Amino acid sequence: MIDKMNFDVESLGEPKIDSPMKNVQFLSKETKVLFEPKLEEIKKKFEAGIEPAAFTIAGPREKIYFDPTKLRCGIVTCGGLCPGINDVIRAIVFSLYHHYGVRHIFGFQYGYEGMVPKFKHPVIDLDPEIVEDLHEKGGTVLHSSRGPQNVSDQVDTLERMNIGILFTIGGDGTLRGARDIAEEVKRRGLKISVIGIPKTIDNDISFVQQSFGFETAISEAKSAIYSAHVEANGAKRGIGLVKLMGRHSGFIAANATLATSDVNFCLIPEVKFSMQSLFDALEERFKRKNHAVIVVGEGAGQDLFEDKREFDKSGNLIFHDIGTYLKNSINDYFKEKGEPINIKYIDPSYIIRSVPANPHDSVLCLLLGHNAVHAGMSGNTNMLVGSWNRRYVHVPIPAAVSKRKKINPKGSLWNSVLATTGQPVLK
Repeated sequence: MIDKMNFDVESLGEPKIDSPMKNVQFLSKETKVLFEPKLEEIKKKFEAGIEPAAFTIAGPREKIYFDPTKLRCGIVTCGGLCPGINDVIRAIVFSLYHHYGVRHIFGFQYGYEGMVPKFKHPVIDLDPEIVEDLHEKGGTVLHSSRGPQNVSDQVDTLERMNIGILFTIGGDGTLRGARDIAEEVKRRGLKISVIGIPKTIDNDISFVQQSFGFETAISEAKSAIYSAHVEANGAKRGIGLVKLMGRHSGFIAANATLATSDVNFCLIPEVKFSMQSLFDALEERFKRKNHAVIVVGEGAGQDLFEDKREFDKSGNLIFHDIGTYLKNSINDYFKEKGEPINIKYIDPSYIIRSVPANPHDSVLCLLLGHNAVHAGMSGNTNMLVGSWNRRYVHVPIPAAVSKRKKINPKGSLWNSVLATTGQPVLK
């Protein structure tokens, strides 16, 4: 049960140093944000003598653990690109430098490879002048890579460089790596804080309501869907097919569908469908309208393939190309019936993830970066900073990687998609 989930965050020790920050509202670690937003559920817990699950609120603390004049920090970015990574790097550097007076900030290049000597990736010195215009650029100035590295080698590097706080920017795999680093640090009895900033364009990290880059992705996906709709509407028996990112979770596909209202069929990993039911639904659609728009998340329909599954360097399942499969299957079906169609296939994935963050995501990145610094300076570790119920909170990394966040097929989001598209159950 969720109330048995431990949301307590690990600490390196008692903070005893006065914070150098001035004219700010300091927050207490005793201030909590409830996990459950429904009043009736909270009442039930109290009546049963159960303390409701809650997160510690993020923000600056009056007492900090590290001496800023002696502190050295590291930043690493891992995994696929996402709008806003550079914004987060910039926010971390600015906060360390201007809020706390930290002068030694290092960027490890090419993900966790940069923390392993054998790869010989130079470490970058970071300061406000170097990162000043990063928020205007997509990608990551520190570059990225996939795949786990030897944890002992990574901690050796942190110890050798006398790093006090390591900021890891990445998704599920990166966070698991950060957890392993924190556990090795603890095993050695070192005083190194490991703070995560969840980066996933798919928005699939547990106990984080919205990850940075997600809203930018919806905005860019909307443009692709608009183009697909125009193409489909401009041809006889036209179909616009758009494949969007979302390996295990269909949040981008679902939200982009709601953002346009031009989508007739939304296919996501959480809801199975059969090709015959999709064919039948398309035929019914053509009886009423002369065109259709289909949006599919990249992880949808994987059960339709019989090939042996393979994994990438990070241990992630390599997904079959559902977009190409749908395009060819739909084309072949109607061709065999003697009812040819005109299908246009659009895959904007790499365009979407490479653009700079939009204003909303830029604000989110800034505040995630600031709160990550506050958390690290206070001596917290093995945690990430996320948003919950419109507040920034501390989330233990073990909890965040315990399961993947997915769309509930019986929940309000998917019900809204079904109501918007009018699509039937495609079983």
